[in-house]
Amino acid sequence: MSNERKLVTVTVDGVQVQVPETFTILAAGNKAGVHIPTLCYLKDVSDIGSCRVCSVEVEGASALQPACKTRVTDGMVVHTDTELVKQYRKLMLQLVLADHGLDSTNYCFSCAKNGACELQALCRELDVTESAFAPSTPAKREPVLEDNPFLAYDPNLCIRCQRCVGACNNRAHNHTLTTGKRGLRTSILAPFGPDWKSTECESCGNCAAACPTGAITEKRRREYRSWEVTRTRTTCPHCAVGCQMDLVAKDGRIVDVEPAWGPSNRGMLCVKGRSGSFDFVHAEDRLTTPLIKNAETGEFEPASWDEALDLVASKFAQIRDENGGDALAAFACSRSTNEDVYMLMKMARTVFKTNNVDNCARV
Repeated sequence: MSNERKLVTVTVDGVQVQVPETFTILAAGNKAGVHIPTLCYLKDVSDIGSCRVCSVEVEGASALQPACKTRVTDGMVVHTDTELVKQYRKLMLQLVLADHGLDSTNYCFSCAKNGACELQALCRELDVTESAFAPSTPAKREPVLEDNPFLAYDPNLCIRCQRCVGACNNRAHNHTLTTGKRGLRTSILAPFGPDWKSTECESCGNCAAACPTGAITEKRRREYRSWEVTRTRTTCPHCAVGCQMDLVAKDGRIVDVEPAWGPSNRGMLCVKGRSGSFDFVHAEDRLTTPLIKNAETGEFEPASWDEALDLVASKFAQIRDENGGDALAAFACSRSTNEDVYMLMKMARTVFKTNNVDNCARV
């Protein structure tokens, strides 16, 4: 059987593209360079199609169609920017806002995700400033769950998009976050309360990364706003998998870590990479310069990198020359990347003249 997927022709806002028949309208729109707003959708994480913000007009269809859930067909003609679509998206967004806890005009300003909230950004994009469906009497606020040392859940800000559940179940495969029912209403059961230790939660934080609002957040997110920081792409130092991440810095100090897209992690991080890979940088007892022991006093004294490396190289060369290469061995750290381990192996064989090479492939 052929593995080739059948291509179909789709027209999105006048742009004709050929895409596999397995594509959704949203994917076809992306290929056509047409922006279709989304909220509950997150690629490879969640496509439950509940918010309907991505709805579009399809010629011949009796109603608007959710772009994230509707498969393309050959000859399909899609319109994403008609007046009907605009008004419908605003209506759907107002319904979301009605349940988002906007009972205080200052709530957005105190929210940890202010400036990085997808709901906030979408409201600006669609020019929605209030909800016609908001209750006249604010509902009683539910308690914030924040017994977990890393994560907090504010159910008052939850829009029930279930992206956090998808991240936990479909990406991290922990199956810790679930949905529940309160009457007809869906609720998110986040295990961050007093009994969090009895759950299978690994505190990986992938749920917080997927949350489009300030409902689930890393606690340290409260220490900064998005416009105050810079990001630097790097490789996680905790193990050799090679996960890509961005170090988030404010005023010259690393304050957070965010997952970046890489071939080994695909936008995810474990709890060690997310919460245990950067605090040591600013530790008061961290060595910041090489130390060489003074032969006369027996005390370690600061030295330059050139001095330290020249000393180590000369000692290794002396051992090799006096006792042969097999007097030396290269033992790689399991936190090193594959590229670093490969370079150590090459140095051992070509410079140390030894085949004594090993690696501690665990942390």
